[in-house]
This record gives sequence, C-alpha cells and structure tokens, in this order.
Amino acid sequence: MAETLNAGMTRDEAYALLAAHNHDAFHLEHGETVEGVMRYFAREMDPENEEFWGIVGLLHDVDWEECADEPERHCVDAAAMIEEAGGTPELIRAVQSHCSDFNPDLPRPELEMEKVLFACEELTGLIGAAVVMRPSKSVMDFNVKSLKKKFKDKRFAAGVNRDTIRHGAEMLGWELDELFARTIEAMQSFAPDRDTFGKDEAAK
Repeated sequence: MAETLNAGMTRDEAYALLAAHNHDAFHLEHGETVEGVMRYFAREMDPENEEFWGIVGLLHDVDWEECADEPERHCVDAAAMIEEAGGTPELIRAVQSHCSDFNPDLPRPELEMEKVLFACEELTGLIGAAVVMRPSKSVMDFNVKSLKKKFKDKRFAAGVNRDTIRHGAEMLGWELDELFARTIEAMQSFAPDRDTFGKDEAAK
C-alpha cells in the first residue's frame, strides 16, 4: 500500500501562497500547468496521493519572483514560505528537489513524484513556448516530432535547460521520446480547448 503523503495545506491554501509571492500571470499559469501535469501522472502512478502531487507542482516555483535578483536562492527561500503557511517537511523536500541540479545542498529526487517533477517542469515550459508559435495556439495538435525539433534548437526557448530534461528522463528510466509523449498527453488532458478541439476534429 502506498504511503499517504500530507502537504499540510489544501489546494486553495497552496494557490493563495503562490499568489501572495508571485504576481505575474505567467508564473501563476506555469504553477497551474505543472500542477495539472503532476496530477495526471499521479492518477496513473500514485492515485491515493494525487492532491499532494498537485500541490507540489503548484508550489514548485513559489519563491521564483522574489529570488529574481538572487537565482541561487531559488528553492532555498521556498522552505520558509511553505513552512510558515503550514506546509510539511515532505512538501518542502519535494519542492526543493527539482532544483538539486543547480544547488547541490538541496535534496536529490528520490520518490517517483519528485523524479516526475524534475523531469517535466522545464519540459512544460518548452512545450508551452512551442505551442504559442503554432497557428492553433493549442497543445491538442502538438506532437513529439515537433517537440524534438524545438528541443534540438538551443536558440529556441534558450532558458529551458535541456540537460535537466535529459537527466530527469534518465532518473525515471524513460527514453526522451517517452517523456515527450507522456508530458504532451498530460498537458492535453487539461488543455482549456480540449473539448472544443475534439468536436472540431470529429466534424471533419
């Protein structure tokens, strides 16, 4: 039986914490995107802990804006923010683990949930950047072939660390193509236009 993970806060409380420290709509949307991806994988891999996975995804960059001038503090300052809001040590650890490639003092991913966050967080940003360049502006008609082209083009979304994505896939024991396909599917599962897009395709 899977261990029950306790975040120490509700989803609404987690969003309030994120919004208290981040005011750019892009950062709030990114948090919700990663939340959706984490929930998607939790339903397959650890359904009893979907809420915890989701809250980890939502809060993974909670200190991002306030660390803008000191990027080395990213995920370090998050600990106090989450603790003061009632978050548990396991929530803090999971959030911090996705920054461990950049700060060796932070915990390395160990749980499957932490490895998924590590692998998918940067990748969602690359997918999002690629999708907005498409005529449809939709992830629903996006595919692995298109993602691989953007991944190989280091000038595109240059801030996305490709090595982190590769490392994340290795942690999970997945090929890159599998990570790409599954993350696209995850984002498609909660895309706001998924129902409309499906109806449009069915009508053709």
